[in-house]
Amino acid sequence: MSYLEYNVKYVPSGLRKLLYVNWPIVMLITAVASFGFLMLYSVAGGDASAWMAPQMKRFGVGMVLMLIVAMVPIWFWRNMAALAYVISLALLVAVEFVGSTGMGAQRWIDLGFIRLQPSELMKIGMVMFLAAYYDWLPVKKASHPFWVLLPLVFIALPTMLVLTQPDLGTALLLVIGGGTVMFLAGVHWAYFGTVIAGGASAVYAVLQSRGTDWQLLKDYQFRRIDTFLDPANDPLGAGYHITQAKIALGSGGWTGRGFMQGTQSRLNFLPEKQTDFIFTSLAEEFGFVGAITLLVLYALIIFFCIASAMTNKDRFASLLTLGVAMTFFLYFAVNMAMVMGLAPVVGVPLPLVSYGGSAMLVLLLGFGLMQSAHVHKPR
Repeated sequence: MSYLEYNVKYVPSGLRKLLYVNWPIVMLITAVASFGFLMLYSVAGGDASAWMAPQMKRFGVGMVLMLIVAMVPIWFWRNMAALAYVISLALLVAVEFVGSTGMGAQRWIDLGFIRLQPSELMKIGMVMFLAAYYDWLPVKKASHPFWVLLPLVFIALPTMLVLTQPDLGTALLLVIGGGTVMFLAGVHWAYFGTVIAGGASAVYAVLQSRGTDWQLLKDYQFRRIDTFLDPANDPLGAGYHITQAKIALGSGGWTGRGFMQGTQSRLNFLPEKQTDFIFTSLAEEFGFVGAITLLVLYALIIFFCIASAMTNKDRFASLLTLGVAMTFFLYFAVNMAMVMGLAPVVGVPLPLVSYGGSAMLVLLLGFGLMQSAHVHKPR
């Protein structure tokens, strides 16, 4: 028994829990968020009140929320998983009736102090619910057709609601995040092969539906696909965003133009510079070195999450931790692929860096659940 383990026995329970918090993840999250604060200050032209100050306040609230959630026993969150899913689903339904609209999409509920995006809450709510479902279900039944059908319904319901907003990017993240939990829970790979084949058929059907009476996507979503395939075809129209993003990425070189010296963002060539395209501003000002540093920080967060899950003997806690890690990975992987032209522009923020309240608070809530699993795992 180590000196720390020996003395921890005599520390009050609450303080002992704080010692068990996965502090490397807390420090890495803070480091990533600090990148965001710097970039929000820069793209605002040195005005801290525009985006940086509100973001710092949200981060502070989110960190307190994360630690509070971490102190609550993991069995409590297991019992609350179904309620979290139902509340998230109810909020998605409420968006259809009382949701506020922005940039042509109806995705938010205005609560006065924050514009809540229920689809962000569902990403964590669904991971919790599926982790609890597979913790309850015996492993030998995980691949039985009936027990596979139920989680597919749980995934399909919020996905269809999100698609009507419309928000294709979040819908895809819900499907992939839910599918990952199913795979990790032991569902046979043949189901995923079938889904992939069905997905390929669905993509073909979507492309064939263009211009018909049964068109499956909105016109702007088809334009995003066209832009992804050939952004130079309309550089001043539909391809403008990705063209300017690539210019910003390339102009940064190895070490960047310098802090607050990015011409693409400072001269307003770069669209949505404080939200979806903030990574290109970072790459322009700090170059390849800055971009790869942020990527390494993200990778380390994923690594510590996986390490925590692998050493946790509780099935719910392990699945929940891996589900949160996958959700986090999808955020930055899709965003980076999107702004580099490797994927269509689908409006996914860069986690902990892009300006926005719902995504940051929900992510920190997710990390709080992961910390609860880590703090309360059998030792």
